[in-house]
Amino acid sequence: MRTSLVVVTGVDPVAMDSTLMTLAWDLPRAVSVRHRIDPHSQVLTRTASDVTGVLEQAQVQLEHACVHCALREDILPTLERLARVPQWSTIVAGLPTGTEAGRLATVLGRDSRLARHLRLSSVVAALSSDGLVRDLLSNDLLRERDVHSNPGDDRGVGEVACAQVELADHVVLDADPGREGTDLLRALARPGVPLVLGVDQVDSHEMSTGRHQHVLTRGWCSPVLETELPALGESLAWRLRLGSPRPFHPDRLLDQIERLGSGPFRARGTFWLPTRPAGQLEWSGAGGQLSIGAYGPWGRRTPTTRLQFTGLGTPPAELTRAFEDILLSPAEAAGAPQSWRVLEDGLEPWLGDIRDVA
Repeated sequence: MRTSLVVVTGVDPVAMDSTLMTLAWDLPRAVSVRHRIDPHSQVLTRTASDVTGVLEQAQVQLEHACVHCALREDILPTLERLARVPQWSTIVAGLPTGTEAGRLATVLGRDSRLARHLRLSSVVAALSSDGLVRDLLSNDLLRERDVHSNPGDDRGVGEVACAQVELADHVVLDADPGREGTDLLRALARPGVPLVLGVDQVDSHEMSTGRHQHVLTRGWCSPVLETELPALGESLAWRLRLGSPRPFHPDRLLDQIERLGSGPFRARGTFWLPTRPAGQLEWSGAGGQLSIGAYGPWGRRTPTTRLQFTGLGTPPAELTRAFEDILLSPAEAAGAPQSWRVLEDGLEPWLGDIRDVA
């Protein structure tokens, strides 16, 4: 019989530990394992415990203090080792603070050896109700709270927290965050995901016996944004999805990116550039902190530019104007493709060198 795995993520270590402890105490024959990364020493600390106390504690010097190294060097091997112990029926795993569970879920879904021993039951986003809106929509950096993973980690708290909520099968808060926070979470989370207001309301049995909805989650989190959006109703939150078959103009994107990338909202999606027509590019940010990068090739899919914004109050009218202004105009898009065959487009620091330009 495979061991059930419940994964806890978050940007607040106290909220994560509260949820982790509740699950570990409520579930019979459960073992919890918490990983923490010291961004200064680049040391990964692993602590495993059960209801009797701490079972083991070890430190691993990482080659690079990043999530990928931590997964490869200790997190996945530890989960597999614990899953082989007949004593445990459930593993509750707390990932390093500020870590998204997407890569872990992908590996568990593809690795047949791990799949023989582990069943990913639920990915949980654990959040603090105190300052929730700020955590999701402000421009705070992980490093400002000392929960970054390495010296070069410049990620924003909001971008990471929003991504964790979007990926989650369950969202758990330590208390009721109020109407604004609740509505914002429901707008960000995949439709149907339970929102648990208070760790005392956690249904440990449901989390441990369910199954991570990998296909649904992948569709909801995909930057292509092909999932239909349900209506928000009488919500204090808003969503805005903007799309076009035309690409962004590289020069105007560089000059005007703040018009689309700065503000108290979550933004994500995909875009393309006429200077890089084969590359699907990802847009992800929150609260004014924005990341752009290569996502993969378009392949046989038709390139598209599609961004989705989520916030509280009223959608800024400027977003729609800025989106249209940065796109190639219809006349520019109708021009000869070879006119965009350039060696550089100014976006190399984020997207790398231009390689395949058709």
